[in-house]
Amino acid sequence: MPKANVFNMAGEKIGEIELSEAIFGIEPNKSVLHDYVKMHLANCRQGTQSALTKGEVDFTTKKPWRQKGTGRARAGYAGSPVWTHGGVAFAPKPRDYSYSLNKKVKRLALKSALSAKAAEDEIIVVDSIAMDEIKTKTFKTFLEKIGVSGKALVVTENVDDAVVKSARNLAGVTTTFANILDPYMILTSGKLVVDKAALAKIEEVYA
Repeated sequence: MPKANVFNMAGEKIGEIELSEAIFGIEPNKSVLHDYVKMHLANCRQGTQSALTKGEVDFTTKKPWRQKGTGRARAGYAGSPVWTHGGVAFAPKPRDYSYSLNKKVKRLALKSALSAKAAEDEIIVVDSIAMDEIKTKTFKTFLEKIGVSGKALVVTENVDDAVVKSARNLAGVTTTFANILDPYMILTSGKLVVDKAALAKIEEVYA
């Protein structure tokens, strides 16, 4: 049974908690994680690249020089892809790169990402992540006390403006919520700092 340390907002360790074997204790499926990361990156592409084909560039229709007798290669028009300012062969056009995986694969990817973090001992549970005021320095001190010095993903049960705004100016620190937890965010973060209530929600929904 995987376990994680539990801290309070003062940065004091107050115990340990057992994590769900079904979510945090499976063998990570690398193939599914790879598929999910590919999908995420594809969906992030804007697909706005565009270039002109030889039929779309503006050029004179006059033959550059006569067909024979000049010693140069024959040329028929200035819009050829082999010429400067000519069209582009197989020019890219705006397109939609996005696609989706089925729900079972997405769920397995999430469990695999969470299990990988648990196996690397990179999950920290906080009794209750809450801020009395929006204060980046206070939140940074809290993270340092629980052993987070670099990248981190902070997961709360619901939207908490004080937490989100306190963390958004910290380099490498991202906040999210239990109901929109994303495998890509988990994989690209360092430590996973989870609110105890958010952890209960994750285990309830994905068990």
